[in-house]
Parts: sequence; structure tokens; C-alpha cells
Amino acid sequence: MSTLNDLKVGARARVEAIDGADEVSLRLLEMGVTPGVEVRLLGTAPLGDPLEFELRGYRLSIRKSEAARISVVLL
Repeated sequence: MSTLNDLKVGARARVEAIDGADEVSLRLLEMGVTPGVEVRLLGTAPLGDPLEFELRGYRLSIRKSEAARISVVLL
């Protein structure tokens, strides 16, 4: 299974799970990154971190370390 930080620009995926039960995973859930949601990688910052995703009709930027905690299935 892949994680969000493995995606290439333009790739789409469906969230399967978020690893961990701490403040970071709770914050990701509160921002709408929940199991079953489709996401698309729009781009990265010039140095590769953070990553910008589109989900639920809005754009979300998260760190690579946070994206590595999100298991996805490629679409």
C-alpha cells in the first residue's frame, strides 16, 4: 500500500487509513482527510515540502512527514 507522499504530481488516490492516534492524526481527520475521500496531488513547494492536495473541493497543504502517515490506494 502506498502513502500520500509517494504520489506523483497529478496522481489521484483514495485514503484508506491514517497511521497513529495522536494530535497530528486527529488534526488530519479534522481537516477532512478521512478514509474513503479522494485526493489529488496538485504540486509541491520548490524544495519538495510541503505538498499541496485537492480534496473535498478545496486545497490542503501538508508536510511530507504528515503525508507519509496516510495510507492510500491509487486510482
